[in-house]
Amino acid sequence: MTTMNDTRVLITAGAGGIGRAIAEAFLAAGAKVFVCDIDEAALKQLRGQLPGVMTSSCDVADRASAARMMAEAVAALGGLDVLVNNAGIAGPAASVAELDPDAWDSVLRVNLTGTFIVTQLAIPHLKQSAAGSIVVMSSLAGRFGYPNRSAYATTKWGLIGFTKTLSRELGEFGVRVNAILPGAVEGPRLQQVFQGRASVSGRSVADEEAAALANQSIKRFVDPADIAALAVFLASPAGRSISGQMIPIDGDSQSAS
Repeated sequence: MTTMNDTRVLITAGAGGIGRAIAEAFLAAGAKVFVCDIDEAALKQLRGQLPGVMTSSCDVADRASAARMMAEAVAALGGLDVLVNNAGIAGPAASVAELDPDAWDSVLRVNLTGTFIVTQLAIPHLKQSAAGSIVVMSSLAGRFGYPNRSAYATTKWGLIGFTKTLSRELGEFGVRVNAILPGAVEGPRLQQVFQGRASVSGRSVADEEAAALANQSIKRFVDPADIAALAVFLASPAGRSISGQMIPIDGDSQSAS
């Protein structure tokens, strides 16, 4: 098992879903973990269920909120070694021709600008670390076109460019930067997607699941714990020579659909 004893980790949107799995994995590896999230109720539940985790409410797209959170995180952790940029929203499903411009702006503000804000605030602290690492959560939608999800796909492609640029800028300071690109992740959110598709297509939820798996070489959806394990590996000493990489974890998916 990878050990990250006393490594100081900040995870955005870490109170649920993939973010929570990442928090659990870093804690299990011995890291000191600080989680921010916009959902205060979920943060309260997280603190009750994961003793030792430190938290702060934060809207990553709001610069003042993010600055306050970063100050709290660095003070609580005693510095910063690892930043996991997990915060993001899906936005609506609509064609480019029909997409509400305000919805487009909202997705870009959280997924791209929010990641930029938090990362910019973290950089001075990561430069002081002996093993600084940034993990950016992109998506399968950062590899392929994604019909009716233009805002989401655009941000996930944008995060690839952000990751590659950061890796070049921060390499001289020993800070590594990598992106994880999950495919369809098992959980309630994915089931809601299939239920929505079934209501439109007239097919069963099982049929929609089978159609999605037909797009993959490995016939199962991604376990959030596997994504978390990859994040820990990339930030650990085992990943010390890995930077500027885009790592899919999607069962060898052939498209985003």
